[in-house]
Amino acid sequence: MDRGIVAGNWKMHGSRQFIVDYVDTLGAAVQDQSLPVGFVLFPPAGYLEFLARSLDERDLSSAVSLGAQNLHPESEGAYTGEMSGEMLKDLGALWVLIGHSERREYAAETNELVAEKFSAALRAGLKPLLCIGETEVERESGSAAEIVTAQLDSVVSYCGTDALSQGAIAYEPVWAIGTGKTATPAMAGEMHGLIRDELRQRSAELAEQVPLLYGGSVKSDNATALFAETDIDGGLVGGASLTAVDLVAIARCLA
Repeated sequence: MDRGIVAGNWKMHGSRQFIVDYVDTLGAAVQDQSLPVGFVLFPPAGYLEFLARSLDERDLSSAVSLGAQNLHPESEGAYTGEMSGEMLKDLGALWVLIGHSERREYAAETNELVAEKFSAALRAGLKPLLCIGETEVERESGSAAEIVTAQLDSVVSYCGTDALSQGAIAYEPVWAIGTGKTATPAMAGEMHGLIRDELRQRSAELAEQVPLLYGGSVKSDNATALFAETDIDGGLVGGASLTAVDLVAIARCLA
């Protein structure tokens, strides 16, 4: 897997008209120069199929992959309001976010549930983008490394070490998401180095294969410095991904 990835998480934003305008702008932005890295968009699940069709109409489907923001661990059943990985793939998803900090906080997702969802993603043939990271309280208490390691270990214990090679990992310091705060490049690089070392302890090959993305208020004006850190292979972008030009600018910082 190519380690260079820039992913845009739209969260609960978007409409059909938003997608039409976004894809038009995206097409114009990359018309003269192809995207330099793996490019993934995570729209709300209800818009996956419409976004896939819109990208195809602009001949962008080969340049842009789609992902879902969440899934249910079961493949089917009496789970009103939920969607399985198999359904998401049927709608055009290739990737799925697993354990995003907002899911851990607002939906009370535990490490154990996150591990189950990671396994469900693999079962459905989706690439899981595992999100791990500490809160401000956890960082200030000096337990950031312990928290991040535990989040990673829960997936390894449930799915096995080799499972990690089938997706990617995003380190997202919770205190830097939607707050305007950003970990300094050195702070982000240190945590990415820790995660890479954790992977290396399991397998040197695994550590080289798995892309590690930074996900904490990434913008075009800080992306170059963040991506210059040795162990940062790309970004999971939130608010800035809602503007196609901005997301492309961030992707070009990784080239």
